[in-house]
Amino acid sequence: MKNLKDKIVWITGASSGIGEELAYAFAKEGAFLVLSARNQEKLEQVKAKCLTITSKCLVKPVDLSKVSELEAAVNSVLSQTGRIDLLINNAGRSQRSLAQETPLEIDRSIMELNFFSTVALTKLVLPHMLKNRSGHLVVISSITGKFGARTRTAYSASKHALQGYFESLRAELSNENIRVTIVSPGFIRTNISVNAVTKDGSSYQQMDKGQARGMDPSLCAARIVKAVKRDRKEVLVGGKELIMVCIRRFVPALYHWLVTKIRN
Repeated sequence: MKNLKDKIVWITGASSGIGEELAYAFAKEGAFLVLSARNQEKLEQVKAKCLTITSKCLVKPVDLSKVSELEAAVNSVLSQTGRIDLLINNAGRSQRSLAQETPLEIDRSIMELNFFSTVALTKLVLPHMLKNRSGHLVVISSITGKFGARTRTAYSASKHALQGYFESLRAELSNENIRVTIVSPGFIRTNISVNAVTKDGSSYQQMDKGQARGMDPSLCAARIVKAVKRDRKEVLVGGKELIMVCIRRFVPALYHWLVTKIRN
C-alpha cells in the first residue's frame, strides 16, 4: 500500500464537495496539499481546517476554464513544491437541462471545463512526472461516464470523454511508473446538482433527491484515498445506484427501459 506522507498532492475543485473532503482525507495521510479552485476565500477556509491536521498546505487559486493561465499555475506550484506526486483532477460542473432546449454554447462550456481543462492541466503536469519517472493521475469522473441519463447530455458526454482519454493515457504510461486512477462516483451528498448549469446558464439551485440521500462526501473521499493507496485503476463509489452500471452491461434491455423512467 502506497505511503502518502509528504507526497505533493494537487487537488482541483478543492473549495467544496468531494474536493474539500479529499483535502482533509489526504491531510490525515500526511500529504503536502496544493488546493485549487476559483474561490480563494473558500480555499483559505479549507486550508485553515487542513492546518489543524497537517502543517503542509498551499493555496493556488485558478480558473480551470481559462486554459491559457494553467501553464503559469503549474510553474508556480512547481517552483514552490519542487514536484507534483499526485494530481487529483476533480473540478467540474454538472447539468440539468434537456438537449433540445440547451444552446450549443452551454454544451461547449461544460466540455471545456470538465474535459478540456482537465486534459490541459494533465498535459502540463505530465512532463514533470515523466522526467521523475513517478506520479499518479487521478480523475474524478461519474457513473454518468458509464451510461447516459436525462438532462445530463453534455455532462455525461464530458465524463465519457474523460473515461476514454484516461484509459488510453494509462495504456501509454504503462512502462513509465505513472499510475492512472479513474473514480466514478454515484450519488454523493454535495451541492453538485444545486450548482449544475441549466439551459440559460444559471444554476439549478435544487438538490436532487438522489443527491440528498447520497453517500457522505467524507466517506467518498476516504474510499478514493484508499483506492489511490492501492493503485487501483478504477473505482466506483456510491450506493445502490451503482447497480445501474451492471444493468447497463449485463441486461441492456432493462437499462434502456429504466433510464427513461429515472428523474432528478
